[in-house]
Formats: sequence, structure tokens, C-alpha cells
Amino acid sequence: MRGKQTVRGMFQSMAVICAAAGVIYLFVPHDDTADPIQPVDYGVELVTARRAAPYPVAAPEGLAGEWRPTSVSYSRKDENAWHLGFLTPEREYAAVEQSTDTPVEYVVKVTHDARDTGRTQQVAGRAWERWEGPKYDALVLREEGVTTVVTGTASFERLGEMAAALTAKRA
Repeated sequence: MRGKQTVRGMFQSMAVICAAAGVIYLFVPHDDTADPIQPVDYGVELVTARRAAPYPVAAPEGLAGEWRPTSVSYSRKDENAWHLGFLTPEREYAAVEQSTDTPVEYVVKVTHDARDTGRTQQVAGRAWERWEGPKYDALVLREEGVTTVVTGTASFERLGEMAAALTAKRA
């Protein structure tokens, strides 16, 4: 008799808990149509990176409003690595990556194993190397003391648009 009471009590408790959860779900507002991706403001991090980095830090200027910044970071420990991630109007990923690290190793790391195709793409009068990979493609610009990579799942056309909008400055 004791065992039947325990099982019955368990089912009664579960019924009460499920009813309470259902009521909470009904009365807590939720919007399934809301966009879960919130843009970030990267202004403070950009100024900080431009003061700290030993190279002119690049950030886009004049991109259309549909480009949304989603992530930003600067790390002195990781060879002065600057990162600024965006979503394109087509909701593809595009990022600006810069570092003083060894160029080839750095590009392979931030592109998740992309390889140099041996081709270039002209962007704003400069020849950027085209790299293709299983996850991200990239445009790479090697300069004295810094490697700039525009990478992501976006098309080379969109990556070129990002690269053309870059302005490199120091604070």
C-alpha cells in the first residue's frame, strides 16, 4: 500500500508543477518574431585599440545601415589582435581581423584553415590576396608590421565592400 501512495503522490506533484509552468508560459510575454542578434557599439573599443596597438587599427566607415556590428575585441596578449565582426545585409558573417602575428599562421587561424589561392582582388586601388577555406573565405593585406584580414561566410563581393570601407588610423 505504501508504494502506491508514493507513485500517486509523484504524479500529483508533476501535474501541479506542469500546470504552474503552463500558466507562467501563458502570462510571460515572448516575441518569436524578434531578432535575437543585437548590434554592438564598438566606438570605445576602437578608440582604446587605436591608442594601444602598434599599428593603425582598421574599422569600416560609410557602410550601409544594413551592416550590423556583432562582436569586437582587442588583445595585446594575442599579438595585438583586433577583431570586429559584422552581419551583412544577407545575414552572412564578415569580420575585420588585424594582428602583428606571423602573417600565414595568423590568416590560417582566423579563417579556420583557408589557403592562399594565388589570386588577388583589387580593392580601392590595392591588391588583396584571395584565400578560400572550408569555413571562411578571406581577403588578406600584408603590410609592414601588421596583417589585415577581411574574412567570413560572406561573398568575395561583400568582403571587398568591407575592405573598401576600411579606414586605418591611430589615436
